[in-house]
Amino acid sequence: MVEPNIAVIGCGYWGKNLVRNFHGLGALAAICENNPELGTAMAQEYEVPLRPVAEVLTDIKIEAVVIAAPAEHHKALVSEALLAGKHVFVEKPLALTAQDGAELCDLAAKSKRTLMVGHLLQYHPAFLKLMSLCRDGALGKVNYIASNRLNFGKIRVNENALWSFAPHDISMILALFNDEPDTVNAVGHCYLNKTVADVTTTHLTFASGQAAHIHVSWLHPIKEQRLFVIGDKGMAFFDDGEDWPSKISLFDHKVDWRDGIPIPTKADGVPVPVDPAEPLRLECQHFLDCMASGETPRTDGVEALRVLRVLDAAQRSMNEQKPVLLSALSAPTNEHIHPTACIDSPSEIGAGTKIWHFSHVLKNSKIGENCNVGQNVVVGPNVTIGDGCKIQNNVSVYDGVTLEDDVFCGPSMVFTNVTNPRAAVSRKDAFNRTLVRKGTSIGANATIVCGTEIGRYAFIGAGAVVTKDVPDHALMVGNPAQQIGNMCICGERLPDGNWTEAECGSCGQTFIQKDGHVRTTSDN
Repeated sequence: MVEPNIAVIGCGYWGKNLVRNFHGLGALAAICENNPELGTAMAQEYEVPLRPVAEVLTDIKIEAVVIAAPAEHHKALVSEALLAGKHVFVEKPLALTAQDGAELCDLAAKSKRTLMVGHLLQYHPAFLKLMSLCRDGALGKVNYIASNRLNFGKIRVNENALWSFAPHDISMILALFNDEPDTVNAVGHCYLNKTVADVTTTHLTFASGQAAHIHVSWLHPIKEQRLFVIGDKGMAFFDDGEDWPSKISLFDHKVDWRDGIPIPTKADGVPVPVDPAEPLRLECQHFLDCMASGETPRTDGVEALRVLRVLDAAQRSMNEQKPVLLSALSAPTNEHIHPTACIDSPSEIGAGTKIWHFSHVLKNSKIGENCNVGQNVVVGPNVTIGDGCKIQNNVSVYDGVTLEDDVFCGPSMVFTNVTNPRAAVSRKDAFNRTLVRKGTSIGANATIVCGTEIGRYAFIGAGAVVTKDVPDHALMVGNPAQQIGNMCICGERLPDGNWTEAECGSCGQTFIQKDGHVRTTSDN
């Protein structure tokens, strides 16, 4: 039994299985979970402490962390753990961009720490047997691989079916071919959410002439996890839905040519014996072994980076509706636009602007330089955003809204563009304009009713509902929003009261107040 020295971060849908296995291997020392009710229950069940992530990372007795948090947090958590000197096992995907994945691989190498990614099927006894059959030449030259990963659920809103299901299949295909594809061609279809693909089909072609096909869906009536490997001397079938004696079958199908005509001869499938074992248990043990020996994991960061490159290319192919050369991704036109973001043409994106995953910029929109557009953001159509703006997650900047420079939009705040919307009545000709002046900050979950103008450097409190024009520097809170004070350019509150001249206690900027309106002395 090993010394308990593993902390698992995230105990939800998949993390609970990692907790169970590392506990069974005698390595579980702590768990970290944001949901206190779930975390407390898991801690009690496995008799380990529930601890904050920051505390675990500074504990020298914790040798490694296992990360099963949402994918958007992988980059930050893996980076923090490696910098803290921990070995890291992170669930797929390693990160949400190949660039981030490469940075993590470099950091792991510099830190001299084990970095392993949870590509679970590479530890499945049936897949390991299939790999052995291919290496031993039982199928001859492998020409083609087809993979189906279909189910009803688990349906996600922050990543599509490609990123949720396909990493496992891509990992297996790259391992079987021992190569990366030249070209990736993918199509996706959105039925539940117009920006999140529920069904995707990806075709990979290799310089050797080999090819692979991946079909994934979370809207399929039955669960199907099948991998077909087609060689010039035989065929193999891996069906993870079958019982252990039937998970792998070999088919000695042959094609004979007679007078220039191909004649197929079918053969019955022959089951291949496989020793039953839980793949996750084997994966967890492999991580412990690699930590102890310094051996490179089978699914290390480099292997995960190859998978990320294919995912990036597939997403780009779906967005651009054309095949993508994998080599072309080494020189992207804008390295700050995540491949899952959709940028309609014509649109203009300024230099240095970052647009994160699953965001959508509609046509005829203009975003200035050095902006940061978060996750699941919709901009446009016909929207203008100035330089240096920050738009946090889950914000929609609709037609009719204009943001000047340095505007901050907090998470899930709301703009409207029609005063009396009805689902059954089109009112596109009744859009009211909304102007947000330079330097304004709008708090989380605030609502800006259309037809208003928000003055320079105003501050709209979280949850406030703005129904009328807002003066420069005004601090607004409540529903409907009322002015309760004034704010400096630097974001600090100015003195209360009916003063004539005042100085910001933080930055020293001086202001004049006249008739209830505030301006800097430099504006005179």
